Amino acid sequence: MYDQAKQSELIRFARVDAGSTVIDVYPGDGAWTRLLSDAVGPAGRVYSFVPAEVAHFKNDPVGLMRTLAKEPGRENVDAVSAPLVALSEATQPADVLWLHLFYHDLHTALIQDKGATADAFNRAVYDRLKPGGFYVIVDHAAAAGSGVTDTQALHRIDPAFVRGEVEAAGFDLDAESAMLANKEDPHAIKVFDPSIKGETDRFVYRFVKR
Repeated sequence: MYDQAKQSELIRFARVDAGSTVIDVYPGDGAWTRLLSDAVGPAGRVYSFVPAEVAHFKNDPVGLMRTLAKEPGRENVDAVSAPLVALSEATQPADVLWLHLFYHDLHTALIQDKGATADAFNRAVYDRLKPGGFYVIVDHAAAAGSGVTDTQALHRIDPAFVRGEVEAAGFDLDAESAMLANKEDPHAIKVFDPSIKGETDRFVYRFVKR
């Protein structure tokens, strides 16, 4: 996880404010769900959305988020699960959709073998966001021009490919940030390799639904 300053900077970049409705897709251990819950406050709502495609994981991600939602002060959190393309069935219209280190998985067998595609998911996000809503993506960068060739083996994706794919769904790029960039990352090793784990070159995009 990032230090507190970067966490706060990312929340600001995502335009998450008090009273916002946010969807946190594939929340993992819930760290971002908690931060988003704090940011939106009692007047806001956070949907901790576990894709059905990963709900079978041994760590019981749905159970973890249901437990999180029962923590004191988390009355603004809803733990939900549905197929990625059925996002609208499990959530309400949102101001922000937060996708942290998961976009590349949309181009792996983990997701595609279950019938989901990045194009279909992006359209579902577009439909679920309010007009003017933000789609924020943070992910591990692959080498420029590599497209999706490294998503399976290295868990990386070409930032330019992501931008083109999301814009094709009707979004406009509203802002990008280099706050998580690492020029020393060779982009040729798996993100879990001890030499780079936690320090990968990461891109940060904010798209807007016009």
